[in-house]
Amino acid sequence: MAKEEISGNVLDLNVLKRLFKFVKPYQGYFYFLVFLTVALALLVPARPYLIQVTIDEYVGIKDYNGLVSMILLLVGLLILQAIVQYLHTYFSGWLGQHIIRDIRIKLFRHIEQLRLQFFDKTPIGRLVTRNISDVETLSDVFSQGLAAMVGDILQLVVILAVMFYTNWKLTLVSLSTLPLLILSTYVFKEKIKIAFNEVRNAVSNLNSFVQEHITGMNIIQIFNSEEREYEKFKEINKEHKRANLKSVLYYSVYYPVAEVIQAAGIGLVVWYGAGQVIQQEVTMGILIAFIMYIQMFFRPIRMIADRFNTLQMGIVSSNRIFSLLDSKEHIADNGTFAPDVIKGDVKFDKVWFAYVDDEYVLKDISFDVKPGQTVALVGATGAGKSSVINLLSRFYEIREGAITMDGIDVREYDLSALRKQIGVVLQDVFLFSDTIANNITLGNPEISRSRVMEAAELVGAAEFINRLPGKLDYNVMERGSTLSVGQRQLISFVRAMVYDPKIIVLDEATSSVDTETEELIQAAISKLMVGRTSIVIAHRLSTIQKADKIIVLDKGEIVESGSHEELLIREGYYAQLHRMQYKEVV
Repeated sequence: MAKEEISGNVLDLNVLKRLFKFVKPYQGYFYFLVFLTVALALLVPARPYLIQVTIDEYVGIKDYNGLVSMILLLVGLLILQAIVQYLHTYFSGWLGQHIIRDIRIKLFRHIEQLRLQFFDKTPIGRLVTRNISDVETLSDVFSQGLAAMVGDILQLVVILAVMFYTNWKLTLVSLSTLPLLILSTYVFKEKIKIAFNEVRNAVSNLNSFVQEHITGMNIIQIFNSEEREYEKFKEINKEHKRANLKSVLYYSVYYPVAEVIQAAGIGLVVWYGAGQVIQQEVTMGILIAFIMYIQMFFRPIRMIADRFNTLQMGIVSSNRIFSLLDSKEHIADNGTFAPDVIKGDVKFDKVWFAYVDDEYVLKDISFDVKPGQTVALVGATGAGKSSVINLLSRFYEIREGAITMDGIDVREYDLSALRKQIGVVLQDVFLFSDTIANNITLGNPEISRSRVMEAAELVGAAEFINRLPGKLDYNVMERGSTLSVGQRQLISFVRAMVYDPKIIVLDEATSSVDTETEELIQAAISKLMVGRTSIVIAHRLSTIQKADKIIVLDKGEIVESGSHEELLIREGYYAQLHRMQYKEVV
């Protein structure tokens, strides 16, 4: 499985600028969070200072009333700090969750508009990772990364200023171990960044593998490939474990080292400060305050490394997300023509199309379908039949030529209006894990249940639907696994009919059903086609003998066209296909 290249720079101003565009709707909350961050940076160092004053000015002279007043002041300060900390934690999380909600919605909306060619070459698991895991990482940027990191830096500046103001000599002694902590923090930051990159790669690969193999589990079991795929999964999962254990190792080394360095700093302060106290150059209150200052000073430095990597991984995830959002692989929806009703006159004029580079699957295709006519496309697998209908609905863009509907290029239509006029029934029916009613209407509130049942009666699906528990409210489970192939196909017919399209496209719509169900569907198709333009793709030639025109495709080119009788008389490609299916003896 291919690994993704990951890069990220925490000072990538372009990415940060784009991220903060999502903050704009919540500017008031953001500025309030900034205020809370500054308030915390000022409140935290105030506690050691008050303890210093308490010890030096009240405890030393045994001023009980003054001591009680200072204790009450300290309690009040702690309560205020707790409230500010609560608000800071809550609103940073609140802001993060609202921002990732907006990003996730925008990302999903963008994915919906990507052309099918993009999904042909992009693993679905990777897109799931983008929309779930990568976006979730951005939540940490706002709740634990950026705001907390800025707060830590502000706290360091304030503590350092107070320390130098109180006693510069003790401050220098306190900071004597700081270079060691900075060096170890830097090394940790670089190592953990690499480990996090590997973890993100492993997660993406794991998601892709699991998604693909669960979806294709029937193939795995049919070909008795469980053990082989199990071994593959073990290797991918092993890589995931290895990447995570590497990050665990770095954390398990860094934090004890940082604790030892901090303890050494405190030891030096106690050693030097005790001598200063004995010589009466420093008060006991200052010495105790400095011990607290060191703990407060070293803690943010240790945390900054972690927060830096949180922010950096957020930038990495942002790059991935923005890379997907910047993808130009979507169908250009610049058309404005959106008629309520069309005639259904379809024309292909010298159309060339290729999925990959210049490997054309359709070559100079020209044909027309008059309103109300039925045109059938036949040919061997890979001849280009399905590509024709994909181009009509603009799931893919043509390379050369033009496709028109009622004499107007399909690119001039509003994309939604264009597809509203075309009903497609595919061979491989996809049903969502939802009720039959929602699978038919796709959540469209304009389609009533009575209309659904009317269409089901017409198709012949009402009988089996009424036998199901809950009828239209029966949950078909994922991909319609609780229904038979024929039942799923019937539901796809009902789905097409309730939208009342002017053009009907049937892609191998009866190739996967039994003879009895096929007869049922053929009867429904006859009713469905009345007054509509129909384009039918079929392997079973018996289903398209009554078509107004049959177009025979071979290797992306039209080799024959005409009615069923005309093509049989020509003794060409179609006649040969007909003999092969019916095993006629010449």
